[in-house]
Amino acid sequence: MAAAAAAAATPAPPIRSRNALSSARTRRGRGHVRRAVASDAAEAPAAARGLAADCVVVGGGISGLCTAQALATRHGVGDVLVTEARARPGGNITTVERAGEGYLWEEGPNSFQPSDPVLTMAVDSGLKDDLVFGDPNAPRFVLWEGKLRPVPSKPGDLPFFDLMSIPGKLRAGLGALGIRPPPPGREESVEDFVRRNLGAEVFERLIEPFCSGVYAGDPSKLSMKVAFGKVWRLEETGGSIIGGTIKTIQERGKNPKPPRDPRLPTPKGQTVASFRKGLTMLPDAITSRLGNKVKLSWKLTSITKSDNQGYVLVYETPEGVVSVQAKTVVMTIPSYVASDILRPLSSDAADALSRFYYPPVAAVTVSYPKEAIRKECLIDGELQGFGQLHPRSQGVETLGTIYSSSLFPNRAPAGRVLLLNYIGGSTNTGIVSKTESELVEAVDRDLRKMLINPRAVDPLVLGVRVWPRAIPQFLIGHLDHLEAAKSALGRGGYDGLFLGGNYVAGVALGRCVEGAYESASQISEYLTKYAYK
Repeated sequence: MAAAAAAAATPAPPIRSRNALSSARTRRGRGHVRRAVASDAAEAPAAARGLAADCVVVGGGISGLCTAQALATRHGVGDVLVTEARARPGGNITTVERAGEGYLWEEGPNSFQPSDPVLTMAVDSGLKDDLVFGDPNAPRFVLWEGKLRPVPSKPGDLPFFDLMSIPGKLRAGLGALGIRPPPPGREESVEDFVRRNLGAEVFERLIEPFCSGVYAGDPSKLSMKVAFGKVWRLEETGGSIIGGTIKTIQERGKNPKPPRDPRLPTPKGQTVASFRKGLTMLPDAITSRLGNKVKLSWKLTSITKSDNQGYVLVYETPEGVVSVQAKTVVMTIPSYVASDILRPLSSDAADALSRFYYPPVAAVTVSYPKEAIRKECLIDGELQGFGQLHPRSQGVETLGTIYSSSLFPNRAPAGRVLLLNYIGGSTNTGIVSKTESELVEAVDRDLRKMLINPRAVDPLVLGVRVWPRAIPQFLIGHLDHLEAAKSALGRGGYDGLFLGGNYVAGVALGRCVEGAYESASQISEYLTKYAYK
């Protein structure tokens, strides 16, 4: 669920009403970058100011900012310009605070897996002491047959958890060992792969709700190879999931990792992380370090190939029209925005980029008094855990709920619980036509079926954020479309023009950071080989 509200939309102020069912109009995100015009840079007004950079990063979200910082810290490329059409950096990351009342919540991504690349980015940004980690033992729940059932967190839990039947567990175990139908010889959906390898129960009770929570997607259409590549590769390399796991462990023994950066903190167990004042601390810190290299409210109107080498980008800015000469460009904006911008350069690349689908998702943040939680859902008198996921077969509309006040400290005042709920996705696109009041009603109605006492008071509504185009769906054929876009740019002679962002690297915040490091390496290599000569 950490990435389930990622989107390319303009932030809007949250609902401030204390009446949970008060009506309010649904907000919509505005466009990230203006549609490109097919004008050449030479036609820009003579008064246009000119700048130059080794690399222009188009898009000031987490992917773009981290790419710029990685170029500076890893590769010594400091002549970088980050341009963002909106008035604030951070893209999808939207942290909101009611400081006087003790509430802090997220309306975009909620947390991240504390991998070493993300921790490195945080430490390099001066945020080591601001990192906060969730309890690695916090349970996760799945709604099944009217009851919230814990998901096994370690192998020792497998024989005892009641989310699956004994026959379902046996089927999963045999399939993992390789006693299952062979691969079909074509790209499989997540549903097809999981049903074939692990059986119907694993899919219906674990993987389907997980797909809803992470991708807001339809597992019958998501590509297993792209959406869950690590698991897909286990069967590909080892003949079965267990065989691949054993082979991976053996390979790690033969090729140990380099020494870990001693600056990095060591999280305890498998957990998630954030920052003391929310995720927005990371883009804000990077922006502060980059200083005047980050340009806000810069709307890209055209990009053309330079007569010399590199590219000319023309922007509308608060100071007027500005042209920038760049040796390299990396587009970290959403694929549909990149499609519009790049169409004058390559219609084939633009067509390929336009094929990626972004369904709508709404993030609904509400607070209840602690006594509103059902007693059977409390552990030692407290709401404990990461959150809960809801399979589509269980008769609830909400995709899942994160227990924000249990996950990280100082998210809600004493005596209150803070819940972040996601609703919408590929299987429920009708949310865009609902009012905020209707979205809150749907969430509150669902929560009273399994977590909240049906007679509890109405919730305090803190925020309702609708992302009309939320998370790029890694559907079957995704890698083919991405490769088609890259190949079209290559055939057109547009070397030094790179594609980045979550539709390239992955939807989770951590994958965006890892993808930024990968993009920075590619850009640096290109500059060294060609542009600096």
